[in-house]
Amino acid sequence: MGFGAMRVCGPGVWGAPRDRMDAHRLFRRAIELGVNFFDTADSYGPHVDEELIAEALHPYPEGLVIATKGGLLRPQRNAWDPDGRPAHLRRALEGSLKRLRLGRIDLYQLHAPDPRVPLADSVGALADMQREGKIRHIGVSNVSRAELEAARRVATIVSVQNEYNVGERSSDDVLAECQRLGIAFLPWYPLGAGAALRAAGVQRIARRHGASPAQVALAWLLARSPVMLPIPGTASAAHLEENVAAAALGIPAEELGSL
Repeated sequence: MGFGAMRVCGPGVWGAPRDRMDAHRLFRRAIELGVNFFDTADSYGPHVDEELIAEALHPYPEGLVIATKGGLLRPQRNAWDPDGRPAHLRRALEGSLKRLRLGRIDLYQLHAPDPRVPLADSVGALADMQREGKIRHIGVSNVSRAELEAARRVATIVSVQNEYNVGERSSDDVLAECQRLGIAFLPWYPLGAGAALRAAGVQRIARRHGASPAQVALAWLLARSPVMLPIPGTASAAHLEENVAAAALGIPAEELGSL
C-alpha cells in the first residue's frame, strides 16, 4: 500500500495546509506503518506537497521511494493545464529535485499527455534526463493503451497511474496490458466517489468482515491484479491507519470477485 500525498495541501490542492506540523506528523506516521512509496507532483500546491515531504522526512529513510510528476500547470486553484513541452518538463524536474532535496528522482511520471505536444517528444525529454542520471525510472499517467504503447517506443516505462476504483474501470484494458508487461499500475482516486463505497456489495462485505467500505474497496484493488499499487490519500492519521490496515483484511477472493 502506497500513500498519495496530495490531500495534505490546502483546499482544492491549493496552497499550504492549515498546520504544516500536522502534515509532517502524518508523513512520519505513514513511515512508521511501513509505507515505503509516496506519490506526489509539482502541481500539488503547486510545489507545496514536495516541500512538505522534504521538511518531514529528509534525510529519507532507506528504501523509501518518492514518485513525483510533472507536466501540469496550476495558474489558479481550479486549473490543471497540461504542458508537455520538453523545456517545461526539464524545468519541472529541476524544481522537483530542489524541493525534494534529491539528486535523482526514483520514479518521475509524465502527469498527463499534452494534446499540443507529440507524446514522443514529452517522453523523450524524460528519457534524456534519465540518461543524465536525474531520473531512475519513468512512468506515465492518465494514458490510454495506445498512448502507453507510444510511450514504450521511446523509453522503458515502469508504471502507469490512471483513475481506477471499484466504481470506475474504464482503464481495464490499460491494467491488463500493464499486467501482461509487468508494469506497476497506480490507481489514482482509489476509493472513488461516495456512491461506489455505498454500493450494496461493498457494504455487505464490510459488515461481514467488520471493515469499513473504504477498506473493502482497497482490498478489492489489491486482489484485482498483482501489479496494483494503491495510493490512497488522506490528511487524517486515523484514515491513514485504516487504509494501511486494508492490506491485511484477508477477505476471500470469491467475495471480492463478486464486486
